[in-house]
Amino acid sequence: MSKGYRVLISGGGTGGHVFPAISIANEIMAQYPSSEIQFVGARGKLEMEKVPAAGYKIQGLWIAGFQRRISLKNFLLPIKVLHSLVRSWWIIKTFKPDFTIGVGGYASGPLNFMASLMKIPLFLQEQNSYPGITNKLLKKYAIKICVAYPGMERFFLPHKIELTGNPIRQDLLKTPKFKDEAYHYFSLDPHKKTILVMGGSLGARTINEAVQHNLNSIAKQDIQLLWQTGASYTGDFGSFHWGTRTPFIKRMDLAYMIADVVVSRAGAMSVSELSVLGKATIFVPSPFVSEDHQTKNAQTLVENKAAILCKDSDAKTSLGDMIIELIKNEPHRKNLELEIRKLGLPHAAHDIVKVITNSANR
Repeated sequence: MSKGYRVLISGGGTGGHVFPAISIANEIMAQYPSSEIQFVGARGKLEMEKVPAAGYKIQGLWIAGFQRRISLKNFLLPIKVLHSLVRSWWIIKTFKPDFTIGVGGYASGPLNFMASLMKIPLFLQEQNSYPGITNKLLKKYAIKICVAYPGMERFFLPHKIELTGNPIRQDLLKTPKFKDEAYHYFSLDPHKKTILVMGGSLGARTINEAVQHNLNSIAKQDIQLLWQTGASYTGDFGSFHWGTRTPFIKRMDLAYMIADVVVSRAGAMSVSELSVLGKATIFVPSPFVSEDHQTKNAQTLVENKAAILCKDSDAKTSLGDMIIELIKNEPHRKNLELEIRKLGLPHAAHDIVKVITNSANR
C-alpha cells in the first residue's frame, strides 16, 4: 500500500473554497487510502456543514474577515486572530500533520501561518485569476501554489507556481450516454435549443431580472430555458411556460449536458466546470465580490476568445440580445466551445495531489 499522509486542510467560507478542498481530500484518499485528513474552518461558515457531510472531521476557529465599513465587529478582530492562532497551534501540535493545504478563506490564515512557524510544509490552492487576500498573505510561506489560470506570476514567485486548474465535481464527467434522459428529467423538448440560466444555489438577482425583462423577445426565438432562479427569488414570471424554472438544480450533470448556451456568474468553480465541459457561455460577473475577482475570471476567458462577458450593470438591457445572437450564430457558438475547452483542466485534483506529495516527499 502507498504511504499514507496526515493532512490538515483549511479554509472555506464559500462553495468556491469548500468544494475544491473536499475534492483534494477525496483524491488524497483515493491515491493514499491509509491517510488521515482533518479540516479546519471558520465557525458558522459553510464548511462546518459541508465537510462533515462529505465524511471528514472538521474543527472550527473563531475567526472572521475585516469589515470594510465601520463596524463594532472590527474591534473584536485582534482578539479573534489571537484566539485562532492559539487554537491553530493546539490543533497542529495534537494532530501532527505531514503538511497543510490552504484553499483560501478566513480559517486558512491563522492555521497556515502557525504551521509555517512550526516548520510544517505549507501548500496553497488558488481558485481565481486574482488571488484572495489570505493566499496573498501566505504566499511567502508556501512551498508550492497550485493555480487555475496562467499569468499568476504577477502575484506569486514563478518557481512556486503550478498550473493545475480547479478540482471540479467528478460526477459532471460521468454524464449519461443519451441526452433523452436529461431532457425527460427537466421536462424539456429535445428538438429545441436550450439556454441554461444559473446564478448559483442562491440565484443571482440581476440575471433573474434581466431574463424576466427579456422573456417576450427570447420566447419568439423558438428556444427553451432551463432557469435556476435560486430559492429566494420571487419575481413575477407572467406567462412563462416554454421551459423549466426551478429554485435549485440537483442534477447539474444533466443540465450541462443539454445546454446549448449557458448564462452564469463567473465564480471560480463555475468557470472551471464550464471550461472542462466546453460550454458556450455568457458570463455576468457579480460586482459584489472582493477585488472584483469574478470580472477578472471572465476577462481571462474573453481575452482567449473563449467566452462572452456581459457587465452586471448592462444585463437588463443587453443580456437578452446577447442570448438571441449567440443561439442564432452556430459558428460563433461552436468556436466558443472549442476555445473554452482548451482552457479546461479536467484532472486538477489528481495533479494538485501529485504536486503536493512530490514536494512533501522531497
